[in-house]
Amino acid sequence: MTGGPNDGCADRADGGLTEMADGGTSDRDWTEAEEEIMLATYRALLEHGYAGLSISRIADELGKSKASIYYHYDSKEVLLGAFLEYAIDQFESSVQTETGEDPWAELEHVVEKLLPLRVDEEKRRVQATVIGLRGQAVTSDAFREQFTEIDEQLAATIRDIVQRGIENGTFRDVDADRVAEHVLATINGAMYGRVTSDRETAVAAVRVSLSSYLDTELRPQS
Repeated sequence: MTGGPNDGCADRADGGLTEMADGGTSDRDWTEAEEEIMLATYRALLEHGYAGLSISRIADELGKSKASIYYHYDSKEVLLGAFLEYAIDQFESSVQTETGEDPWAELEHVVEKLLPLRVDEEKRRVQATVIGLRGQAVTSDAFREQFTEIDEQLAATIRDIVQRGIENGTFRDVDADRVAEHVLATINGAMYGRVTSDRETAVAAVRVSLSSYLDTELRPQS
């Protein structure tokens, strides 16, 4: 992409996308041009939100003409569908754990990654962008399908940790699916509240409550 005075901001925004969606598995090979468009879309979403997003603004972030985007994507809706697919394809490593054989540490890592106690302005804008896009799933089957896949991946990650803990005796025998769905619903609700209200202490309260729930549900009876 062409260099310019906003390159520093662009690098920070692209870093936010890397944190939100980095790594993962995919059968699709993204070309360099497609990845540039995805990153430009992300920066435009952070700057203008879903309501203010346009192909023109994405092209401005890309530093190329609108035609270069339309060559790959027929419309803004098709482009955003691809953007969500790209984020999903990159997503899993953002919550992959590196804590070895300790299921408690793995769960704590996942919860902190998805619902950190504190977020800077950049991460808050990332979460706001995700929530804004998620709202479109109410009326868009394509968006609903993408966010369903995101939630299923997250639930599977939590469920697998719980199941491993049960198998090695760290956790008591519980319904891993039920625990995973409870944790995911709690995190999603708290994230929605964080970006749509000014209740600054709510996330900390939710984290304490979630920790208590996991301890009660998972810790073996003495």
